[in-house]
Amino acid sequence: MQIRNSQLSDLNAITHLYTLARKFMTETGNPNQWIDGYPCEKVITTDILSGNSYVCTDSDNEICCVFYFEIGDDPTYATIYGGAWLNNKSYGVMHRIASSGKIKGIANNCLQWCYEQCHNMRVDTHAENKVMQHILLKNGYTQCGVIIVKNGSERVAFQKESHNIG
Repeated sequence: MQIRNSQLSDLNAITHLYTLARKFMTETGNPNQWIDGYPCEKVITTDILSGNSYVCTDSDNEICCVFYFEIGDDPTYATIYGGAWLNNKSYGVMHRIASSGKIKGIANNCLQWCYEQCHNMRVDTHAENKVMQHILLKNGYTQCGVIIVKNGSERVAFQKESHNIG
């Protein structure tokens, strides 16, 4: 598996992955996280043009996963309710991960890749997304509280830190 920056030529493959992910989320009890076609083509294109969209390719160079990764402050993380972040140091964020389901454990690999880029990571997910919550906890993330995203809905917030952060 290789991870590389997404390109505009990947748009159709990425859109397909998000369609598969919305179907999977609905089938696993999470029908309310990505509604109304989110993430739409405009969001995906903005992610690609920002340089923060990444894809994973398999040995046949087929795109099998997509995610957003950035090091920097996420405005939706400025306020946390019902808890606290583990620290206030610089952090990375991962958003909008979706896979084809063809490679078992691919989300673990992506989370590990992000953590290797920044040893202080924050991630959020919908309260109904038990699959992602399980993956985050399995990968050493700590549930920290609840944040409010741009559309006004709540997300469960997680963080993983290195104890060697300066």
